[in-house]
Amino acid sequence: MDELIKCLPTILRAVGPSDEVAEAAALAAWKHSVGEGLQNHAVATKLDAGNLIVEVRDAIWQRQLAMMKEQLLFRVNSALGQAVVKGIELRVNPRAVILAQPKMEESIEGPDNEVPFDLLSAASAIQDKELRQKFLKAAMATLKRKSATDLHG
Repeated sequence: MDELIKCLPTILRAVGPSDEVAEAAALAAWKHSVGEGLQNHAVATKLDAGNLIVEVRDAIWQRQLAMMKEQLLFRVNSALGQAVVKGIELRVNPRAVILAQPKMEESIEGPDNEVPFDLLSAASAIQDKELRQKFLKAAMATLKRKSATDLHG
């Protein structure tokens, strides 16, 4: 990823004006600029007329990042090598944040075994990936047992 980030300024200059390339570059620059810890709480989803749309977990994160907007804008544009992003718009959308995270539910989800959103949301607070997966497996097994008990009464 670091090699890609280093190439972004060159790619943007070589391609010239391209909304699609600018958006892809801005999204990659955001991910790189905020680091892994913040990615669990805020994810850039779109570049709209120079405004980077960032979905945040909740209003608390929205307020926290609002205070850091100028710093984040500087970091993103520094990674891009030019002022591609003119502003950052923070929107509360916890589902977007959860869906953007690595697919922690893949190993426990099947066609008839979809993990409920509120369970995914609760699990996303667990930083340790292995522990998060164990939690989700245990929770899904409990839900299955409860469902079977309710059916057979």
